[in-house]
Amino acid sequence: MPLQSKWQQLPTEAINPASLAIDKLPSTEIIDVMLSEDRKMLAAVGRERERIALAVDIITQALRKGGRLVFIGAGTSGRLGVLEAAEIPPTFGTAPELVQGIMAGGKNAVFLAREGVEDRYDEGARTVARLKAGKRDVFVGVSASGITPFVRGGLAAARTAGARIIFITCDPAADLQTFVDLTIALGVGPEVIAGSTRLKAASATKLVLNMLTTGSMIRIGKTYGNLMVDVQSTSEKLKDRARRILIIATGVDYEGASKLLRRAHGNVKAAIVMQKTRLPYPKALSRVRKADGVVREAVGEDIEPRLRQLLGPAPGGRE
Repeated sequence: MPLQSKWQQLPTEAINPASLAIDKLPSTEIIDVMLSEDRKMLAAVGRERERIALAVDIITQALRKGGRLVFIGAGTSGRLGVLEAAEIPPTFGTAPELVQGIMAGGKNAVFLAREGVEDRYDEGARTVARLKAGKRDVFVGVSASGITPFVRGGLAAARTAGARIIFITCDPAADLQTFVDLTIALGVGPEVIAGSTRLKAASATKLVLNMLTTGSMIRIGKTYGNLMVDVQSTSEKLKDRARRILIIATGVDYEGASKLLRRAHGNVKAAIVMQKTRLPYPKALSRVRKADGVVREAVGEDIEPRLRQLLGPAPGGRE
C-alpha cells in the first residue's frame, strides 16, 4: 500500500512502546514514564554536544561583527524561539533587535494556536524579507518535524540574503543540508503522547536554545566569571541583583554598592571598573568599551579566585 502521509514516518509522530497503556496508569506511574523518557531526551542533547558548540561559535562570530541572531519557527517551536529572544535583553543587557524570534502567525500566535499558518512557505520567506536579513546575521530554524514549510521558506530567504543558517530538528533524517550551514538533530524518539512535540522535542529544543544564547553571550563578554554583569536594573529584583554582584565582585558593602551603582548610571560593568581602578565613570566606561565589554580584560583581574574564596571549601574538604 503506497504511503499516504508525509508525516507518518517522522519520529515525532511515532507511537512510543513505553507508554502504550499510559491512560490506565496512576499519576505517579505517569510521571515515572515521563521522567524515564526525559532521561533519553537529555542523552539525545548530549550526543549533539559538538554541533551545539560549533553553533555557539558561529553565533559568537556573527554577534562580534554586528550581526543579529534570529530564531524562526511555528507552533511550539516558534514559541520557544520567541521566549528565548524575549529573555535576552533583561538578562544580558542587549538591544531588542540583537536576538529576535519570529513565528508563523506573528505575535497573536504566541498565545492562540494558529496551526494552519505553518504550511505557508511564501509567508516564511516574506517574514524574513521584512527583517532585511544580511550576511552578518545568523538564522536558526526550529522545526521538530524538520518539514515545516514556513520555516523552510524563511531559511531559504535568509540563505539567499547571505545569512548563516543553523537548523534544529528532532528528525535526524531531515533533508535541509543543501542550504543549511549546520544541523543539530535531536534524536529524542517518539513522544509519550504520539505527536505531542511540546514534550521531549520541546524540552530538548529549549535546552539547545539556552546553550546557544548563553554560550554566545558569555563568549562576547556578558558575564564576569558566572556573574550577570550586563544585567539591566529595571526592577527592584534586578536592582538588588546588581548591588549583590557589585558586593561579590568588589567587596563593597550594600550601601556602598547602591552609591557605586548610582555613580555608574546603573551600568554594572562600569561600576566594577570604577571601584577596581578608581577611574571616574566616563573613563571607566571607555575602558570597558576598549576591552570589547570583557570586564576581566578591563580590570586585568580574574574573578574566579574570589568566587571560590566566597564559596568556601568544597564538601569533603576539597578545594
